[in-house]
Amino acid sequence: MNSLPLYRPSVDAGDLVAIAGQIGLVDGRLVAGGAARQTEQALANLVTVLDSAGLTPADVVKVNIYLTTMDDFDVLNERYNAVFGSEPPARTCVAVHELPFGALVELEAWARRRS
Repeated sequence: MNSLPLYRPSVDAGDLVAIAGQIGLVDGRLVAGGAARQTEQALANLVTVLDSAGLTPADVVKVNIYLTTMDDFDVLNERYNAVFGSEPPARTCVAVHELPFGALVELEAWARRRS
């Protein structure tokens, strides 16, 4: 019997919360519209996970970004800046060969609970 692994969108690690990789899925399907729409949806999904953990984008301290082509970097950057503003978290962005579901972009993050 084949079964999908358990997926946890976030995991508490003391004062830190690890946010699992988010891609541009809605209802289990990748959104149409290329890298721009997928980035917008992946960011929206990230914000939803943050919200469910009682956090906001201002609590994010590190983001790792995976693109299937660096040709999409400018599109990603524009949408990323719209969410994280003038004081964004540290980030890494790399090109990878392939992402789940054929996604063009994936974002994972670490956020900090503020006392």
